[in-house]
Amino acid sequence: MNQLGTHEQATLNRGWVVLLAIVAFMLGLGYGFYILWHNAPSLLLRPPTAQAAPAVRGRLEAADGTPLALSTPQETRLYPLGLSATQLVGFGERSGGKGLSGLELDLEPLLAQGQNLRLTIDPQVQAIAEQALWKGLEAAKADWGTAVVMESQTGRLLAVANGPAFDPTAPRGDIRKDIAWRNHAFMYALEPGSTIKALTAAVLLEENVARLDTKVYAPMSRRVAGWTINDVVRHPETLTLSEVLKYSSNVGITTLAERIPPKTLFDFFKQLHFLDDQLLPPLSYQPPIAVQIAAPQVRPIQRWGPAEYANATFGQGFLITPLHLTAAYNALAADGVYRQPILFEGNTSQSKAVFRPQVARAIRQALTQGITENAKLRGYTLGGKTGTAQVVVNGRYSSSVYTALFAGFIPSDTPRVTVVVALYHPKGSRIHGAQVAAPIYREIAARLFALWGVPPQPQLEASPNTSKLVH
Repeated sequence: MNQLGTHEQATLNRGWVVLLAIVAFMLGLGYGFYILWHNAPSLLLRPPTAQAAPAVRGRLEAADGTPLALSTPQETRLYPLGLSATQLVGFGERSGGKGLSGLELDLEPLLAQGQNLRLTIDPQVQAIAEQALWKGLEAAKADWGTAVVMESQTGRLLAVANGPAFDPTAPRGDIRKDIAWRNHAFMYALEPGSTIKALTAAVLLEENVARLDTKVYAPMSRRVAGWTINDVVRHPETLTLSEVLKYSSNVGITTLAERIPPKTLFDFFKQLHFLDDQLLPPLSYQPPIAVQIAAPQVRPIQRWGPAEYANATFGQGFLITPLHLTAAYNALAADGVYRQPILFEGNTSQSKAVFRPQVARAIRQALTQGITENAKLRGYTLGGKTGTAQVVVNGRYSSSVYTALFAGFIPSDTPRVTVVVALYHPKGSRIHGAQVAAPIYREIAARLFALWGVPPQPQLEASPNTSKLVH
């Protein structure tokens, strides 16, 4: 009996040991699964988790927050202002994917990440510039045109208008033939023509070699280095510098410009950034992102002979964009201070004095007194300079293709904005800047004064439209 009891007790003890071992095994196995679950989830079969949705493409907004371009969650790209600012904004793939032109292309790295960007563009000023441009473009039967409005004291671009109008949602034609999509203000370098005479005159005043009342012998033509320089508008043989600007005399400005070395004018061109293809400050991201601007084409000073220098004094023989011309004229508006144009809110305009304040004011006064009749607005002080530049076609200056320009200030005594208008290849009997570009400037001025609530002043009644100056 004692031996049997001892055997049963040993069997019972072994059962408890096995049971405890099983329990310990199960606890260890459970702990192992627990560790695997928390520290190596990829080794376990777990329910699939939803992937993070890709960012909706970023918005482009006007200065007041008005959307210029935005995307739906279904990646449809919308342009709420219709045809307004479409060449500046650009377009992208139909599905709302990557940008193909304009800011949609330039800002692709940011927009693709869902970054929103706000421009300095004022929707009302943009609409004013576009409506005046499109109307004038149709009247002139020009191939295309552009109008830039820059805030004089800040450098902010309030309007970048282009025409003809472009619908980014419409079927697209051959971009080599239909260039309505192009932001001409930024992406086309052209000869600025006689608009440059005002800047050459400013250099002469800055260098103290001439005053507005300085007289010069100016027949209707002269020879320079074997080339003949002609004037277009009939005028007296002796002109003051103010009258040289009024009659847009090539002979007069080239003769007066011989009082300074060519390098002096070239250095002023550099200070006015005529050699720079990055006018706008880049966005401060890493790496910095810049908006594309067409590169100017200006001969190096070593290649400026007498003929090249003479041509440069009246805006021929070099190419700059309308944006370059706007920023340069704005230095006259800002009392001699060149302000870097800016397109994005938050950017700062770099500034540098180029002319003395009294020089800038004197040139504005001359451009006010000599303004073409088609740019005058009854009851308001306006000033600016016309330009009509021959276009090089197949390596030679064309006798039928011109660019008509007007560059001026609104108002001209205390400028709030600087405006440049350019029309490419106007057709018919009216092709000069005074005939087709100046009226667009006047229309922009009239509507801006209305927007600002500035009434006409009776003492500033404009004279009757009797002038025949058309250059």
